[in-house]
Amino acid sequence: MNQNQNQNQNTIQNPETQVNKTPQMNDRDFTNDLLSTEKYMTNAYSVALNEASHQSLYQDMLTVFNETQNQQRELYNLMFKKGWYKIEAADQQKLQQSYQQFQGYSNQFPYGNGQMQ
Repeated sequence: MNQNQNQNQNTIQNPETQVNKTPQMNDRDFTNDLLSTEKYMTNAYSVALNEASHQSLYQDMLTVFNETQNQQRELYNLMFKKGWYKIEAADQQKLQQSYQQFQGYSNQFPYGNGQMQ
């Protein structure tokens, strides 16, 4: 089996909704742009939340963050449903290796076995 066939077996994707391929932006382009913007915004709000010192401001930003995060998820779901966003299936062996690697890191925490006290 060649590498392309192996990649196709590991790809999770719905049938792609066709859009016109023209120099102008199409529905897929607009949706992808919106998704990228929402990802950027949720990241920025996350940083702002971590640095907010005023409780009322924090609560307002948290509300906006949650709304933005929900919109990001809806856009992702739409793109996945239309076949415009594909994901790779996780290799079980790589997952296990990563788990063991980070378990080893957590065993090095000063509070013992990764348990917070």
